Amino acid sequence: MKVLVVIDMQNDFISGSLGTPEAVQIVPNVVEKIRSWDGLIYATQDTHFANYLETQEGRILPVPHCIQGTDGWKVAPSVRRALTEGAARNESVLYITKATFGSRDLAEVLAKRHSEEPVEEIVLIGLCTDICVISNALVLKAFLPDVSIAVDAACCAGVNPQSHLNALEAMKMCQIKIYNE
Repeated sequence: MKVLVVIDMQNDFISGSLGTPEAVQIVPNVVEKIRSWDGLIYATQDTHFANYLETQEGRILPVPHCIQGTDGWKVAPSVRRALTEGAARNESVLYITKATFGSRDLAEVLAKRHSEEPVEEIVLIGLCTDICVISNALVLKAFLPDVSIAVDAACCAGVNPQSHLNALEAMKMCQIKIYNE
């Protein structure tokens, strides 16, 4: 079984408070990847609350984003439509909210799934390559060391192009496959 993990394709990371031109550019690639995927799909949503600026992350990155319930927290409309279509084709799309860069919940759900039916490969796509994509890839590698973990670089964007490339190189060193560089 193969699993696609769509990381944080939310409005705030695309066109909102932390959006970038590179994030906008990958949206069609992400939509196409989801639409053509034949397997399980999981999607994460970065989730913060009204007290965001009082958290460690908020003190270091004082830009409120992905506040639960706001438009910026929502998955981008075209991605959400593709995920809905994916849920119709496959058994479902599981959404996982996360308040941290890497999601322990995602790793635990996939480890349990793997114990029930072997997972051959987990492919990650989404935002941001250099923060949440790399964090989730490494958490998944720690929880599932013998499962192939991959990232489709054409479906990812970083805070800036250089940090995107740096994250891809770091993941390669940790035995994470990089597709479509």
